[in-house]
Amino acid sequence: MTVATGGTRVRPRSRFAAIFTYTLRSCLPARRWAAIALPCAGALLFGLLANAVDADSPGRAFANVAAEGIFGLMMPIAALVVGDSVLGAEVRSGTFHFTWLSPAPVWQIVGGRWLAGSLVVTLSIAPSCALAAVVAGVPENAWPAFLAGAAGSIAYVALFIAIACVARRTAVWSLAVVFLVERLLGTALTGIAQLSPTWEARAIYAGLADDVPERLQRDGIPTGFGAVVRLAIIAAVCLAIANWRMSRMQLSGASD
Repeated sequence: MTVATGGTRVRPRSRFAAIFTYTLRSCLPARRWAAIALPCAGALLFGLLANAVDADSPGRAFANVAAEGIFGLMMPIAALVVGDSVLGAEVRSGTFHFTWLSPAPVWQIVGGRWLAGSLVVTLSIAPSCALAAVVAGVPENAWPAFLAGAAGSIAYVALFIAIACVARRTAVWSLAVVFLVERLLGTALTGIAQLSPTWEARAIYAGLADDVPERLQRDGIPTGFGAVVRLAIIAAVCLAIANWRMSRMQLSGASD
C-alpha cells in the first residue's frame, strides 16, 4: 500500500519497523541506559580483577573470573534491565495497551521488541565482555567473550520477554529464574543448566577461547558454536511462548 503525497507515492513504514523504532525510543529512556551501563562497567572491573587472581596464566585467570562474574552476574543483570524495559515495564505501567490494541500482529510485537532489545545488548554488554578480556591481558580471547556475551544476552532478552507475558511481577520472577533456578539448581542439575543462557554462554567461551580450565566444560552441555545453536533454540522457544501468551492477554489496568 502506498500513499500519494504532493504528486509522489510514499511507501509507509512497516508496522514491524514502527514497533522496533518505538521500542528503542520510548522503552529505553536515559535512566535505563544508565542502568545498563552499570553492569557493563562491572564487566570491565572483573577484567581488571583477573589481573590480581592467582592462576597459572592470564587466560585461566580471566576464564575463572568471566565464568562467575561476567557471564554469571553482569550479563544476566544487563539483559534483565533491557528485557524488562522492552515489555515488562510497559505492562506494569499500563502503557502497553497502546501497542497491544494496535492492528500489528502479535508476532510483530514480540519480534520487534526482542530485536530491539537484542540490538541494545549486542552493542552494550557484548563489547564490554570483549573489552574485559583485553583488560585482563588476553586480547586473543576477546572474540569468544564477545560472542558468548552477545548470544547469552540475546537469549536472556527472549526469556525475559516470555516471563513478562506469563507473570505480572516480571522483575521478581526474572531474578528468581536467574539466581535461584539457574545459579542454584543449575549448578546441581545438568538438565537445568542445559537450558540456561548463563551456562551456555560459559560453554561458548570455554569451547572457543584459548587456555581455559577444564572445569568450565560441563558434561551434557555443548561447547563453542554448538552452544550458540542451543541458545538460538532456547530463544526461539521463549519467543514462541511469548507469542502464544500475548495473543491471550487480557489487560485491564496498570497492575496487569
